[in-house]
Amino acid sequence: MRALELDDDRVRALRTGGQGLGRPFSSAAETVERVVGIQAQDARAGALGIRVRTHALTAADLRRALEVDRTLVRGWFLRGTLHTVTTADLHWLLDLLGPHVLRLSARRHRELGLDENLCDRAETVITDALAAQGPCTRAELTRRLADAGLPADGQAPFHLIRRAALRGRICFGPDRDGDATYVLLADWLPDAPGDGPTGDAAVTALARRYLHAHGPAAPEDFVGWSGLPASAARRAWHSLDLLPVRVQDQDCALPADRADELDAAPGPTPDLRLLPMYDNYLVAHRTSALSVPAAHQRQVRPGGGLIRAAVLADGLACGTWSWRRDHADVTLFDPTAAPGLAAGIAAESADIARFLRPAWTPPPATAL
Repeated sequence: MRALELDDDRVRALRTGGQGLGRPFSSAAETVERVVGIQAQDARAGALGIRVRTHALTAADLRRALEVDRTLVRGWFLRGTLHTVTTADLHWLLDLLGPHVLRLSARRHRELGLDENLCDRAETVITDALAAQGPCTRAELTRRLADAGLPADGQAPFHLIRRAALRGRICFGPDRDGDATYVLLADWLPDAPGDGPTGDAAVTALARRYLHAHGPAAPEDFVGWSGLPASAARRAWHSLDLLPVRVQDQDCALPADRADELDAAPGPTPDLRLLPMYDNYLVAHRTSALSVPAAHQRQVRPGGGLIRAAVLADGLACGTWSWRRDHADVTLFDPTAAPGLAAGIAAESADIARFLRPAWTPPPATAL
């Protein structure tokens, strides 16, 4: 089949549509399931990443999903980076991604003097502490490691805690006065589905869901986003039912069942969204050339792994923003565009304020 040439506007419309940007999903759980996890190394940015894709969501709704209903859970998944995923996806994603991330981490563990025996001892200390005490902060677990004569300085505690999470022993639990805590995964999520795709079928399932949310895309995009070995990722990619398309002279694809979206007409006014730091939309492809103008790449991605909060108009970054107490402080790349974007910025700023408004007190942190 001859590949269909797509212009940049159409590609951006398809990518934003697949992620719920402009067409929000109905709940936090649906959003996280549809985009296969929300980047969440910064917890507040992760929450705002779910907000921008979900209709009428509040921070209270999200916290309830994480701490009471427990339909969502935060942990290390894609590329070994913190994400919020659905509890239904937890175990098969850990089984697929955890061993690979740990293999890639082995060199850093050796540099820190963390051999397998020491790591196993640390895991026992961590899980025993959580079993005896319930939810613990990183600082509390670090003290337990120190009391046991284990490394408790520098990056060692982080890597020991992350290793236990990647092995499926612990996960993030309830917030305590603004601090994240860890809990025993089996106690916190005893009913999390243990079945799911495995092996090559799991890679294929992940590729299918990635493409449905982030397409049009190329196999290299999936490799970079997932962090999986290139050979397995490409093999899974080519097993899918694909609609070939060309994007800026590159061979890409859409899932065949999204073909009806190719003719969707743009809205009469720019669809404006305030994306948080590290947003999925800005990291899901090997290059951000289609999402950030070339002249302004450094304003959004200044280096050092930082990705700033971006103002998005019809899928293209047109500025950056930060939250100032009760409103979004926006800096547009082209100030002359402000009149045409003012209404959208005001609406998004008001919606973030609504989202952040406290409306619920969580149960005690010891309640598992």
